[in-house]
Amino acid sequence: MKVQTAALVLSAVLHTVWGQSPVVSVQPRTAAVKLGETVSFHCRVTSGSQPVQLEWKRTNNQPLGDNVKLGPDGAVLTITNVRLRNQGGYRCIATNAQGKETTTASLTIRQPPKVRVTPSGPLSVRAGESVTLECSVTGKPRPSISWTKQGSDTELVSTTTETTASLQVTVMSAEDAGIFVCRAQSREGLAEGRVELRVEGGASARVFPQASVTETDLTAVEGQSVTMHCHATGSPTPVVSWSKLRAPLPWQHKVNGGSLTLNNVGRQDSGQYICNATSALGFSEAYVQLEVDSPPYATTLTEETVARPGDALRLQCLAHGSHPIRFRWTRVGRASMSPGAETTKDGLLKIAKLKLTDSGTYKCVATNHVGSSEVLTKVTVRA
Repeated sequence: MKVQTAALVLSAVLHTVWGQSPVVSVQPRTAAVKLGETVSFHCRVTSGSQPVQLEWKRTNNQPLGDNVKLGPDGAVLTITNVRLRNQGGYRCIATNAQGKETTTASLTIRQPPKVRVTPSGPLSVRAGESVTLECSVTGKPRPSISWTKQGSDTELVSTTTETTASLQVTVMSAEDAGIFVCRAQSREGLAEGRVELRVEGGASARVFPQASVTETDLTAVEGQSVTMHCHATGSPTPVVSWSKLRAPLPWQHKVNGGSLTLNNVGRQDSGQYICNATSALGFSEAYVQLEVDSPPYATTLTEETVARPGDALRLQCLAHGSHPIRFRWTRVGRASMSPGAETTKDGLLKIAKLKLTDSGTYKCVATNHVGSSEVLTKVTVRA
């Protein structure tokens, strides 16, 4: 009886040591990126009996998407040129003979605030009448919303939800009229919408400054010069100044009247620029979003691959940088590419059946309208 008990205990211990279900972790657990960027999640098997098979699925059971790539062993999930529909959860599922383990990563898309004010102005109302102004905002993270009257920093009382702020204004005289400003702000930026209220049959008692820009969104290439134009109206004539959100103006800048010129721009110069028109009656701001395009930076999911003759080869080339990006695979040296090699427009090199002569160094060149970048990966075919 004791011998049987000892055998059972030993069997249980051996089963625990040699028959362990997989344990996995994913890094990062959460990621927040802008549209068009690239992000990767790494699923690691921390313990468990080999072999362990890895696969990725969406938590909403939707397909992964055509811009989602997996590494050769399934451990790395990379999303290129991120789109809104990529937002959500991703499950890494690890399976071996003893069981299954799942861990989840979450992707959030960051979006700068946008504002829409209804009704659009200018609005004429009779003295004693009321009008309701509604401000609708979008953006991630969720922006804060506030109403003010131009020329005053005092926040007006409004009825707010997560995405709207309704302001009721009763106009008794010309002093109650003017320009009302809805402001939406988050760490991704600032946006404003304006509407002017006028007293029917009368004129506004004061003319506040009003700033406007020729273009609200500009795109440039690294090394270029960019000029932003701001126009200001009001009486007395406002003074125009420029600043950058959460950062000083680039040191290579010039201000001429209402125009701001940036020379030899770099990626660090991307961001939101603010034109401020100020007079004794108050101030007004207008915004320009600048995006500086950059050349690609190429990488591969694997730096070295070891395979046997007859195995299938899949080499994935990725690139950070401004889209669209084109990929081209070649072999280093005088060796020619295998007759059975296929390449896709998203940077995947496929060889259905490897030969010993396919051993060597392969080069991927990523090119966009700004420049190009290359990366090498080694393939070893052993019999």
